[in-house]
Amino acid sequence: MQTIISKIENKDRINFDEALKLYDLDLATLGELANNIREDKFGKKTYFNINRHINPTNICKDVCKFCAFSANRKNPNPYTMNIDEIVDTAIKAHEKGAKEIHIVSAHNPDAGLEWYLGMFKEIRKALPDIHIKALTAAEINFLSETYNLSYEEVIDKMIENGVDSMPGGGAEIFDEKIRDIICKGKVSSENWLKIHEIWHKRDKKSNATMLFGHIESRKDRIDHMMRLRNLQDKTGGFNTFIPLVYQRENNYLKVENFPTGNEILKTYAIARIVLDNILHLKAYWVTSTINLALIAQEYGADDLDGTIQKESINSAAGAKSANGMKLDEFIHLIKDSGFIPVERDSLYNELKVW
Repeated sequence: MQTIISKIENKDRINFDEALKLYDLDLATLGELANNIREDKFGKKTYFNINRHINPTNICKDVCKFCAFSANRKNPNPYTMNIDEIVDTAIKAHEKGAKEIHIVSAHNPDAGLEWYLGMFKEIRKALPDIHIKALTAAEINFLSETYNLSYEEVIDKMIENGVDSMPGGGAEIFDEKIRDIICKGKVSSENWLKIHEIWHKRDKKSNATMLFGHIESRKDRIDHMMRLRNLQDKTGGFNTFIPLVYQRENNYLKVENFPTGNEILKTYAIARIVLDNILHLKAYWVTSTINLALIAQEYGADDLDGTIQKESINSAAGAKSANGMKLDEFIHLIKDSGFIPVERDSLYNELKVW
């Protein structure tokens, strides 16, 4: 183990087996290794943005077992917002200070391609300077299959209609045996990576996620990180890595051994060590809880996402994020935990140090 620790301290890249062995380290030692990397890159800065999540429909053709948002599963209230409602929501969010509109939706086979693309076009028309982060690789795969378009064609249409960057959703866990159980029929791991590679080749940035804490193993998590690291070596297009903690309410995925705080923090720390080529590590407070996200700042995380204003997907499964986080409270919590709140834009340019 000391050899692995020495490699990390010397900033040498570790391999799969070495990364997996890190789970055997005690939390304090692992946290110190990850925190040293974090402080070397960012000092005590913790990034956040003022953003608004919009989830325009919950009608979905797919039946992911972990999902509590889809109206086809546990949610009895189907809805689809019209474009005017979506634009009005974006305008009101902008008036409250939002600089990013984050749009993730379900795979609605009845909404139409013009609905998906039209919302971006109209938001861009109404708010020329706002950053639009929209369409996961899973949504792009859905649009490609539904409307007989190549990934390249869907991506080019996104860009033409005003999308600036891609969120990292839909990655879940890359191991296909796990995907067959939790999200069969959704975008494959190979195609998720392919879509992001195409996006990066357009000189655009995206995020990467990993859903963990369900039926995956530690090996599956390390495999997931390694695949992301390999693509990042090739394209350099990922802004941040976001380990998403599985939410266990109102869904069909029966998980008995939910990860402890210790296991979650170890996973953050290992991600910071393994993903030496992805600059930022986000502790997404929506899925980890704000308290654990604040602690994660000492285990490699330098970003907590943002104020969000409203969130529907994870809150449907039990996350306490339905109404977002007030800006002054967010800033206070970061400061009170001993870190420096830094407001950023969607591409991590610093806007204000609070």
